[in-house]
Amino acid sequence: MSAAASTHGALAWNIMHFGHLLRRAGLPVGTVEILAAQEALTHVDLGDRLQVCTALRSVMVRRHEHEEVFDKAFSLFWRDPEAVRQAAVMALMAGEKAPKRRPDPASRRVAEAFGGPRQSKPRTEQEPPETDAVLTVSERERLQTMDFEAMSAAQIGATKAEIRRLVLPLDLRRTRRHRPDPSGGETDLRGTLRASLRQGGDILDIARRRRVERPPPLVVLCDISGSMARYAQILLHFLHAVANHRERVQIFLFGTRLTNITRQLRHRDPEVAFQMVAHVVPDWSGGTRIGEALAEFNRHWARRVLGQGAVVLLITDGLDREGAKGLAENMDRLHRSCRRLIWLNPLLRWAGFEPRSQGIRAMLPHVDEFRPVHNLASLRALIDLLSRPAPARTASLWRIAS
Repeated sequence: MSAAASTHGALAWNIMHFGHLLRRAGLPVGTVEILAAQEALTHVDLGDRLQVCTALRSVMVRRHEHEEVFDKAFSLFWRDPEAVRQAAVMALMAGEKAPKRRPDPASRRVAEAFGGPRQSKPRTEQEPPETDAVLTVSERERLQTMDFEAMSAAQIGATKAEIRRLVLPLDLRRTRRHRPDPSGGETDLRGTLRASLRQGGDILDIARRRRVERPPPLVVLCDISGSMARYAQILLHFLHAVANHRERVQIFLFGTRLTNITRQLRHRDPEVAFQMVAHVVPDWSGGTRIGEALAEFNRHWARRVLGQGAVVLLITDGLDREGAKGLAENMDRLHRSCRRLIWLNPLLRWAGFEPRSQGIRAMLPHVDEFRPVHNLASLRALIDLLSRPAPARTASLWRIAS
Protein backbone atom coordinates (compact mmCIF):
# COMPACT_ATOMS: atom_id res chain seq x y z
CA MET A 1 0.00 0.00 0.00
CA SER A 2 1.39 3.47 -0.90
CA ALA A 3 2.00 6.19 1.67
CA ALA A 4 -0.71 8.38 0.13
CA ALA A 5 -3.27 5.59 0.28
CA SER A 6 -2.34 4.84 3.88
CA THR A 7 -2.67 8.50 4.85
CA HIS A 8 -6.06 8.76 3.11
CA GLY A 9 -7.27 5.64 4.91
CA ALA A 10 -6.17 6.98 8.29
CA LEU A 11 -7.89 10.32 7.62
CA ALA A 12 -11.15 8.62 6.61
CA TRP A 13 -10.95 6.48 9.74
CA ASN A 14 -10.45 9.55 11.95
CA ILE A 15 -13.33 11.40 10.28
CA MET A 16 -15.60 8.43 10.96
CA HIS A 17 -14.63 8.41 14.66
CA PHE A 18 -15.02 12.18 14.82
CA GLY A 19 -18.56 11.85 13.43
CA HIS A 20 -19.36 9.20 16.07
CA LEU A 21 -18.02 11.56 18.73
CA LEU A 22 -20.30 14.38 17.54
CA ARG A 23 -23.26 12.02 17.53
CA ARG A 24 -22.59 11.01 21.15
CA ALA A 25 -22.40 14.72 22.00
CA GLY A 26 -25.94 15.19 20.70
CA LEU A 27 -25.39 16.42 17.13
CA PRO A 28 -27.46 14.79 14.34
CA VAL A 29 -24.46 13.40 12.43
CA GLY A 30 -24.95 10.26 10.34
CA THR A 31 -23.39 8.43 7.43
CA VAL A 32 -24.36 11.16 4.97
CA GLU A 33 -22.54 13.84 6.98
CA ILE A 34 -19.44 11.64 7.42
CA LEU A 35 -19.20 10.93 3.69
CA ALA A 36 -19.74 14.62 2.93
CA ALA A 37 -16.95 15.51 5.37
CA GLN A 38 -14.54 13.14 3.61
CA GLU A 39 -15.45 14.70 0.28
CA ALA A 40 -15.11 18.25 1.64
CA LEU A 41 -11.55 17.64 2.81
CA THR A 42 -10.46 16.79 -0.73
CA HIS A 43 -11.10 20.43 -1.70
CA VAL A 44 -9.08 22.16 1.05
CA ASP A 45 -5.47 22.29 2.19
CA LEU A 46 -5.10 19.66 4.90
CA GLY A 47 -2.16 21.58 6.32
CA ASP A 48 -4.37 24.57 7.09
CA ARG A 49 -6.26 23.87 10.35
CA LEU A 50 -8.73 26.71 9.78
CA GLN A 51 -9.70 25.42 6.33
CA VAL A 52 -10.19 21.89 7.67
CA CYS A 53 -12.33 23.12 10.58
CA THR A 54 -14.46 25.31 8.30
CA ALA A 55 -14.95 22.51 5.77
CA LEU A 56 -16.04 19.99 8.41
CA ARG A 57 -18.31 22.49 10.16
CA SER A 58 -20.06 23.40 6.90
CA VAL A 59 -21.17 19.81 6.25
CA MET A 60 -21.51 18.38 9.77
CA VAL A 61 -23.32 21.23 11.59
CA ARG A 62 -26.87 22.13 10.60
CA ARG A 63 -27.93 24.37 13.49
CA HIS A 64 -26.39 27.43 15.11
CA GLU A 65 -26.62 26.10 18.65
CA HIS A 66 -24.45 23.08 17.71
CA GLU A 67 -21.49 25.18 16.59
CA GLU A 68 -20.08 25.56 20.12
CA VAL A 69 -20.16 21.80 20.71
CA PHE A 70 -18.53 21.18 17.32
CA ASP A 71 -15.73 23.69 17.94
CA LYS A 72 -14.85 22.20 21.33
CA ALA A 73 -14.95 18.66 19.96
CA PHE A 74 -12.81 19.61 16.95
CA SER A 75 -10.25 21.39 19.13
CA LEU A 76 -9.85 18.38 21.41
CA PHE A 77 -10.15 15.51 18.91
CA TRP A 78 -7.76 16.79 16.26
CA ARG A 79 -5.17 18.00 18.75
CA ASP A 80 -3.82 14.59 19.76
CA PRO A 81 -4.42 11.06 18.43
CA GLU A 82 -4.71 9.91 22.04
CA ALA A 83 -7.31 12.56 22.87
CA VAL A 84 -9.95 10.01 23.82
CA ARG A 85 -7.77 8.51 26.54
CA GLN A 86 -6.53 11.89 27.72
CA ALA A 87 -10.05 13.33 27.92
CA ALA A 88 -11.18 10.44 30.10
CA VAL A 89 -8.19 10.93 32.41
CA MET A 90 -8.79 14.69 32.56
CA ALA A 91 -12.45 14.16 33.40
CA LEU A 92 -11.45 11.74 36.18
CA MET A 93 -8.91 14.21 37.57
CA ALA A 94 -11.43 17.04 37.41
CA GLY A 95 -13.82 14.93 39.45
CA GLU A 96 -11.29 14.50 42.26
CA LYS A 97 -11.00 18.21 42.98
CA ALA A 98 -13.71 20.80 43.38
CA PRO A 99 -13.68 23.08 40.34
CA LYS A 100 -13.88 26.80 40.90
CA ARG A 101 -16.36 27.22 38.05
CA ARG A 102 -18.84 24.72 36.66
CA PRO A 103 -17.95 23.80 33.07
CA ASP A 104 -20.30 25.04 30.41
CA PRO A 105 -22.79 22.51 28.93
CA ALA A 106 -20.94 22.25 25.60
CA SER A 107 -17.68 21.25 27.31
CA ARG A 108 -19.53 18.78 29.53
CA ARG A 109 -21.26 17.14 26.55
CA VAL A 110 -17.97 16.83 24.66
CA ALA A 111 -16.24 15.32 27.71
CA GLU A 112 -19.08 12.79 28.08
CA ALA A 113 -18.84 11.95 24.39
CA PHE A 114 -15.07 11.35 24.67
CA GLY A 115 -15.68 9.09 27.61
CA GLY A 116 -17.92 6.94 25.42
CA PRO A 117 -21.03 5.01 26.45
CA ARG A 118 -20.88 3.26 29.77
CA GLN A 119 -20.74 -0.49 29.47
CA SER A 120 -21.96 -2.63 32.29
CA LYS A 121 -19.80 -5.45 33.57
CA PRO A 122 -20.75 -8.72 31.85
CA ARG A 123 -22.45 -11.17 34.17
CA THR A 124 -21.04 -14.66 34.25
CA GLU A 125 -23.28 -17.68 34.38
CA GLN A 126 -21.88 -18.70 37.78
CA GLU A 127 -22.90 -15.45 39.44
CA PRO A 128 -26.29 -15.63 41.18
CA PRO A 129 -28.84 -13.02 40.14
CA GLU A 130 -28.88 -9.95 42.36
CA THR A 131 -32.09 -8.24 43.42
CA ASP A 132 -32.01 -4.54 44.22
CA ALA A 133 -34.80 -3.83 46.68
CA VAL A 134 -33.91 -0.17 47.18
CA LEU A 135 -36.61 2.20 45.97
CA THR A 136 -35.00 4.82 43.71
CA VAL A 137 -36.38 7.65 41.66
CA SER A 138 -36.67 6.67 38.01
CA GLU A 139 -34.72 8.52 35.36
CA ARG A 140 -37.94 9.82 33.87
CA GLU A 141 -39.03 11.32 37.18
CA ARG A 142 -35.58 12.83 37.77
CA LEU A 143 -35.72 14.54 34.38
CA GLN A 144 -38.84 16.43 35.46
CA THR A 145 -36.91 18.59 37.93
CA MET A 146 -33.47 18.69 36.28
CA ASP A 147 -32.39 22.06 34.92
CA PHE A 148 -32.11 22.09 31.12
CA GLU A 149 -28.68 23.70 31.40
CA ALA A 150 -27.33 20.86 33.56
CA MET A 151 -28.43 18.02 31.27
CA SER A 152 -26.10 15.74 29.36
CA ALA A 153 -26.55 14.90 25.68
CA ALA A 154 -28.46 11.70 26.50
CA GLN A 155 -30.71 13.51 28.97
CA ILE A 156 -31.39 16.26 26.44
CA GLY A 157 -32.48 13.61 23.93
CA ALA A 158 -34.82 12.03 26.50
CA THR A 159 -36.19 15.46 27.41
CA LYS A 160 -36.94 16.27 23.77
CA ALA A 161 -38.88 13.00 23.51
CA GLU A 162 -40.89 13.95 26.61
CA ILE A 163 -41.59 17.41 25.22
CA ARG A 164 -42.96 15.99 21.97
CA ARG A 165 -45.63 14.22 24.03
CA LEU A 166 -46.81 17.38 25.79
CA VAL A 167 -50.16 18.83 24.76
CA LEU A 168 -50.88 22.53 25.22
CA PRO A 169 -54.60 23.19 25.75
CA LEU A 170 -56.07 26.65 26.08
CA ASP A 171 -59.37 27.46 27.76
CA LEU A 172 -62.14 27.82 25.19
CA ARG A 173 -63.63 31.23 24.56
CA ARG A 174 -67.02 32.08 23.08
CA THR A 175 -66.77 33.82 19.71
CA ARG A 176 -69.29 35.97 17.84
CA ARG A 177 -70.03 33.19 15.38
CA HIS A 178 -72.93 30.80 15.76
CA ARG A 179 -73.45 27.20 14.71
CA PRO A 180 -76.76 25.37 14.12
CA ASP A 181 -77.52 23.13 17.07
CA PRO A 182 -80.92 21.47 17.75
CA SER A 183 -80.22 21.65 21.49
CA GLY A 184 -78.72 25.15 21.41
CA GLY A 185 -79.79 27.81 23.85
CA GLU A 186 -80.59 30.53 21.27
CA THR A 187 -83.40 30.80 18.75
CA ASP A 188 -82.20 31.08 15.17
CA LEU A 189 -84.78 33.37 13.51
CA ARG A 190 -82.99 33.46 10.18
CA GLY A 191 -82.65 29.67 10.13
CA THR A 192 -86.32 29.30 11.07
CA LEU A 193 -87.49 31.57 8.22
CA ARG A 194 -85.20 29.85 5.75
CA ALA A 195 -86.61 26.44 6.70
CA SER A 196 -90.21 27.75 6.42
CA LEU A 197 -89.64 28.72 2.77
CA ARG A 198 -89.16 25.04 1.97
CA GLN A 199 -92.59 24.36 3.47
CA GLY A 200 -94.51 27.07 1.61
CA GLY A 201 -94.09 29.65 4.35
CA ASP A 202 -95.37 27.48 7.20
CA ILE A 203 -93.21 27.40 10.32
CA LEU A 204 -93.13 23.78 11.39
CA ASP A 205 -90.09 23.88 13.62
CA ILE A 206 -88.01 26.43 15.49
CA ALA A 207 -84.32 26.37 14.56
CA ARG A 208 -81.81 26.62 17.38
CA ARG A 209 -78.16 27.67 17.45
CA ARG A 210 -75.24 28.06 19.85
CA ARG A 211 -72.12 30.17 20.09
CA VAL A 212 -68.93 28.69 18.64
CA GLU A 213 -66.21 28.12 21.21
CA ARG A 214 -62.57 27.90 20.22
CA PRO A 215 -59.23 28.47 21.92
CA PRO A 216 -57.74 31.96 21.56
CA PRO A 217 -54.70 32.65 19.38
CA LEU A 218 -51.31 31.93 20.95
CA VAL A 219 -48.32 34.22 20.30
CA VAL A 220 -44.83 33.28 21.53
CA LEU A 221 -41.89 35.71 21.75
CA CYS A 222 -38.73 33.75 22.58
CA ASP A 223 -35.33 35.24 23.44
CA ILE A 224 -32.36 33.52 21.68
CA SER A 225 -29.55 35.72 22.99
CA GLY A 226 -26.37 34.29 24.45
CA SER A 227 -27.76 34.06 27.98
CA MET A 228 -30.89 32.24 26.75
CA ALA A 229 -29.41 30.05 23.98
CA ARG A 230 -29.15 26.87 26.08
CA TYR A 231 -32.82 27.05 27.09
CA ALA A 232 -33.98 28.15 23.64
CA GLN A 233 -32.49 24.97 22.13
CA ILE A 234 -34.89 22.77 24.11
CA LEU A 235 -37.81 25.19 24.14
CA LEU A 236 -37.78 25.20 20.33
CA HIS A 237 -38.83 21.53 20.48
CA PHE A 238 -41.75 22.54 22.69
CA LEU A 239 -42.69 25.34 20.30
CA HIS A 240 -42.41 22.97 17.33
CA ALA A 241 -44.84 20.57 19.00
CA VAL A 242 -47.23 23.44 19.76
CA ALA A 243 -47.08 24.79 16.20
CA ASN A 244 -47.89 21.36 14.76
CA HIS A 245 -50.76 20.50 17.09
CA ARG A 246 -52.59 23.82 17.35
CA GLU A 247 -54.15 26.34 15.02
CA ARG A 248 -53.63 30.10 15.19
CA VAL A 249 -50.13 29.97 16.65
CA GLN A 250 -47.51 32.62 15.86
CA ILE A 251 -43.91 32.18 17.03
CA PHE A 252 -41.20 34.85 16.98
CA LEU A 253 -37.54 34.71 17.96
CA PHE A 254 -35.60 37.79 18.95
CA GLY A 255 -32.07 38.72 19.94
CA THR A 256 -30.94 41.91 18.31
CA ARG A 257 -33.83 41.70 15.83
CA LEU A 258 -37.24 40.06 15.52
CA THR A 259 -37.86 37.04 13.25
CA ASN A 260 -41.15 35.25 12.56
CA ILE A 261 -40.47 31.47 12.34
CA THR A 262 -44.07 30.23 12.32
CA ARG A 263 -43.94 28.93 8.75
CA GLN A 264 -40.64 27.13 9.33
CA LEU A 265 -41.86 25.36 12.48
CA ARG A 266 -44.95 24.08 10.65
CA HIS A 267 -42.81 21.37 9.03
CA ARG A 268 -43.61 18.02 10.62
CA ASP A 269 -39.99 16.83 10.79
CA PRO A 270 -38.32 18.75 13.66
CA GLU A 271 -34.79 18.50 12.22
CA VAL A 272 -35.92 19.90 8.88
CA ALA A 273 -37.86 22.63 10.67
CA PHE A 274 -34.83 23.64 12.75
CA GLN A 275 -32.61 23.74 9.69
CA MET A 276 -35.08 26.10 8.06
CA VAL A 277 -35.10 28.22 11.22
CA ALA A 278 -31.29 28.37 11.20
CA HIS A 279 -31.36 29.84 7.68
CA VAL A 280 -33.72 32.70 8.57
CA VAL A 281 -32.41 33.63 12.06
CA PRO A 282 -29.15 35.61 11.74
CA ASP A 283 -28.60 36.62 15.38
CA TRP A 284 -28.55 33.37 17.35
CA SER A 285 -26.58 33.56 20.64
CA GLY A 286 -25.86 37.26 20.14
CA GLY A 287 -26.89 40.30 22.14
CA THR A 288 -30.36 41.24 23.36
CA ARG A 289 -32.47 44.26 22.53
CA ILE A 290 -35.78 43.41 24.14
CA GLY A 291 -37.18 46.93 23.88
CA GLU A 292 -36.43 47.23 20.15
CA ALA A 293 -37.80 43.72 19.45
CA LEU A 294 -41.07 44.50 21.27
CA ALA A 295 -41.31 47.85 19.50
CA GLU A 296 -40.99 46.13 16.12
CA PHE A 297 -43.59 43.55 17.12
CA ASN A 298 -46.05 46.21 18.28
CA ARG A 299 -45.49 48.23 15.13
CA HIS A 300 -45.68 45.50 12.47
CA TRP A 301 -47.36 42.41 13.97
CA ALA A 302 -49.61 43.27 16.91
CA ARG A 303 -52.69 44.14 14.85
CA ARG A 304 -52.32 41.01 12.73
CA VAL A 305 -51.91 38.37 15.45
CA LEU A 306 -53.26 39.77 18.73
CA GLY A 307 -56.97 39.75 17.93
CA GLN A 308 -59.72 37.63 19.48
CA GLY A 309 -58.28 37.54 23.00
CA ALA A 310 -54.79 36.32 22.17
CA VAL A 311 -52.51 34.84 24.83
CA VAL A 312 -48.85 35.94 24.69
CA LEU A 313 -45.92 33.93 26.08
CA LEU A 314 -42.81 36.07 26.53
CA ILE A 315 -39.75 33.84 27.10
CA THR A 316 -36.71 35.83 28.21
CA ASP A 317 -34.45 36.41 31.20
CA GLY A 318 -35.03 40.17 30.94
CA LEU A 319 -31.33 41.03 30.59
CA ASP A 320 -31.31 43.78 27.95
CA ARG A 321 -28.06 45.21 26.60
CA GLU A 322 -29.80 48.57 26.15
CA GLY A 323 -30.92 48.68 29.79
CA ALA A 324 -34.57 49.71 30.12
CA LYS A 325 -34.67 52.05 27.14
CA GLY A 326 -38.23 52.08 25.78
CA LEU A 327 -38.97 48.77 27.50
CA ALA A 328 -41.73 49.86 29.85
CA GLU A 329 -43.67 51.67 27.09
CA ASN A 330 -43.54 48.72 24.70
CA MET A 331 -44.41 46.21 27.42
CA ASP A 332 -47.41 48.35 28.39
CA ARG A 333 -48.62 48.46 24.78
CA LEU A 334 -48.18 44.71 24.40
CA HIS A 335 -50.04 44.10 27.65
CA ARG A 336 -52.98 46.24 26.55
CA SER A 337 -53.15 44.52 23.13
CA CYS A 338 -53.61 40.95 24.42
CA ARG A 339 -55.93 39.25 26.87
CA ARG A 340 -53.18 37.53 28.84
CA LEU A 341 -49.42 38.17 28.99
CA ILE A 342 -47.30 35.46 30.65
CA TRP A 343 -43.60 36.01 31.21
CA LEU A 344 -41.48 32.84 31.42
CA ASN A 345 -38.06 33.48 32.95
CA PRO A 346 -35.42 30.76 33.64
CA LEU A 347 -33.86 32.99 36.33
CA LEU A 348 -36.82 32.15 38.59
CA ARG A 349 -35.22 28.73 39.17
CA TRP A 350 -33.21 30.45 41.92
CA ALA A 351 -35.05 30.63 45.23
CA GLY A 352 -33.56 34.01 46.10
CA PHE A 353 -34.40 35.72 42.82
CA GLU A 354 -34.94 39.48 43.09
CA PRO A 355 -35.82 41.89 40.24
CA ARG A 356 -32.70 44.03 40.44
CA SER A 357 -31.84 44.73 36.78
CA GLN A 358 -33.43 47.72 35.09
CA GLY A 359 -34.96 45.59 32.33
CA ILE A 360 -36.70 43.18 34.70
CA ARG A 361 -38.06 45.99 36.88
CA ALA A 362 -39.40 47.78 33.80
CA MET A 363 -41.17 44.67 32.50
CA LEU A 364 -42.70 43.21 35.65
CA PRO A 365 -45.54 45.74 36.16
CA HIS A 366 -46.97 44.84 32.74
CA VAL A 367 -47.37 41.05 32.97
CA ASP A 368 -50.25 38.92 34.23
CA GLU A 369 -48.14 35.90 35.22
CA PHE A 370 -44.43 35.60 36.05
CA ARG A 371 -43.29 31.96 36.01
CA PRO A 372 -40.09 29.89 35.68
CA VAL A 373 -39.19 27.86 32.59
CA HIS A 374 -36.09 25.74 33.21
CA ASN A 375 -37.21 22.09 33.36
CA LEU A 376 -39.99 19.72 32.36
CA ALA A 377 -41.91 20.36 35.57
CA SER A 378 -42.12 24.07 34.78
CA LEU A 379 -43.44 23.29 31.28
CA ARG A 380 -46.11 21.01 32.74
CA ALA A 381 -47.07 23.73 35.22
CA LEU A 382 -47.40 26.16 32.30
CA ILE A 383 -49.70 23.73 30.47
CA ASP A 384 -51.84 23.37 33.60
CA LEU A 385 -52.01 27.17 33.91
CA LEU A 386 -53.12 27.71 30.31
CA SER A 387 -55.78 24.99 30.56
CA ARG A 388 -57.63 26.98 33.22
CA PRO A 389 -59.74 30.11 32.56
CA ALA A 390 -57.78 33.32 32.81
CA PRO A 391 -58.42 35.27 36.01
CA ALA A 392 -59.61 38.85 35.85
CA ARG A 393 -56.84 41.38 35.49
CA THR A 394 -55.92 43.28 38.63
CA ALA A 395 -53.27 45.82 39.54
CA SER A 396 -49.82 44.26 39.45
CA LEU A 397 -48.29 43.48 42.84
CA TRP A 398 -44.94 44.51 41.45
CA ARG A 399 -46.37 47.88 40.44
CA ILE A 400 -47.76 48.42 43.94
CA ALA A 401 -44.52 47.34 45.59
CA SER A 402 -42.48 49.73 43.48
